Amino acid sequence: MIRVFRAAGWWLSDYVYAGYWQLRAFFGRIDPTVFASGPAAPVVVIPGVYETWKFMQPLIALIHDHGHPVHIVDSLHRNRHPVAELADAITRYLETENLTDVILVAHSKGGLAGKLAMTGPAAARIRSMLAIATPFGGSRYARRIPVRTLRALSPDDPSIVGLAQQLTVNERIVSVYADFDPHIPEGSALRGAKNVRLATGGHFRILAHPRLLAELAVMAQ
Repeated sequence: MIRVFRAAGWWLSDYVYAGYWQLRAFFGRIDPTVFASGPAAPVVVIPGVYETWKFMQPLIALIHDHGHPVHIVDSLHRNRHPVAELADAITRYLETENLTDVILVAHSKGGLAGKLAMTGPAAARIRSMLAIATPFGGSRYARRIPVRTLRALSPDDPSIVGLAQQLTVNERIVSVYADFDPHIPEGSALRGAKNVRLATGGHFRILAHPRLLAELAVMAQ
């Protein structure tokens, strides 16, 4: 019973966090190029489904404060396209900007696109990926949603199944996820990756967890 109440509290605070930052993202007018400078390894941010880069702005600002130039792929828009199309957009951006030794920082569905990009033509340009609350094995909840964008995240969708069979890049991925994720009951553990399970709950609010920067610091060494 205690765990049920704790999960309910996490769920509520998760949506409060998401609602606040979605609202901030809608009204925000900051120019993303202010984050594009720095001497450390370049970071490319990949938001989750229905998110713009502004939803991840608090994390982006912290990453930039730690010396990383942070790049935004504008063509991802709100991340509603199929994973393969998103991976192509990431690849084009890396090639157009001639970025190398890149660390991808991805939230939720963004981690799927990031992993696929790591297996494609721009693979050599990507050092590693920090994936946050990514449904690598899909989410059974997606089967119940009559929207193709979300239903494509079900465990038996061909894009999820195919990506799960791509094992070679897993060792370059750090998957960070909460003990309780209201959107991904299966969790985000990825075979062969470094899996970091946080003793908290949430799908969105863990974007503000300090462990993310600690893992990024290790990846950037």
